[in-house]
Amino acid sequence: MEFRYLGDSGLKISEITYGNWLTHGSQVENDAATACVRAALDAGITTFDTADAYANGAAETVLGEALKGQRRASLEILTKVYWPTGPKGPNDSGLSRKHIMESIDGSLSRLQTDYVDLYQAHRYDSETPLEETMQAFADVVRAGKALYIGVSEWTASQLRAGHALAKDLGFRIVSNQPQYSMLWRVIEDQVIPTSAELGISQIVFSPIAQGVLTGKYKPGAEPPAGSRATDEKGGANMIKRFLNDETLTRVQELQPIASDLGLSMAQLAVAWVLQNDNVAAAIIGASRPEQVADNVGASGVTLDADVMKRIDEALGDLVERDPARTVSPPTRPS
Repeated sequence: MEFRYLGDSGLKISEITYGNWLTHGSQVENDAATACVRAALDAGITTFDTADAYANGAAETVLGEALKGQRRASLEILTKVYWPTGPKGPNDSGLSRKHIMESIDGSLSRLQTDYVDLYQAHRYDSETPLEETMQAFADVVRAGKALYIGVSEWTASQLRAGHALAKDLGFRIVSNQPQYSMLWRVIEDQVIPTSAELGISQIVFSPIAQGVLTGKYKPGAEPPAGSRATDEKGGANMIKRFLNDETLTRVQELQPIASDLGLSMAQLAVAWVLQNDNVAAAIIGASRPEQVADNVGASGVTLDADVMKRIDEALGDLVERDPARTVSPPTRPS
């Protein structure tokens, strides 16, 4: 396992990070989730990403149990705040001071830890003054409840504004967590250049496009039984955008490229996002331990310019690049 610095901080994280967005507490049983976490640890993964909203807190609880007994200083635990939690009352979402200060305590309790290494704004909150949000994060850091602050799916202008306020308050935003894959490159035009300038890294989610880039979805065929595309709780809605014959046909053209390199298609997809210097880590999810072992094989893989060109030629104009596709919710969800 290789490690990369997170932004311009001194913190290193494993370039393959284990995430439990759609699995722990919902899609898989707790025993299977624990087995996946153990497989991640065995493979050298030290960084674990979750959020308070995943399965309404259950994902944090399962992760906390699975990591119990591990040396805390040898782990990097990441969580997030923004989406509705609890009974979903009027103050149970967003980035108000009230929600942040109450949410960090709830997350620490469920994770069974005194602090998280990275606390992330899960989206931008257009209904709370940014100054209020940044002050709350500054106080969370000063209280020792989080060591670093990051964000998720913020636009370039939002990153710039947040970075400036954070600097005035004596801390820094060190990371952004966007969706990024061979098929979804909307951060490349604006977010990545701005982040590089400000000393912010990307911790990217869905590097295999919710499973599409594994090649298991075939054009003209029904999705495999038990796959994410058939699971309403497991991301079926999000994967729909890629489940068309043209996209699936082009994805199949990646198989010879992976084979030439001795990689699985999943490894090729994860290795592809890690070629970007501004990416600190690719988040992988798993419902079975063997999926973890496969994805970890992407660590340390270098794809040369010819391979990157072959990938671009295979996918052609199907790639989504529009920076406007990085959008924040217009109002707080309830």
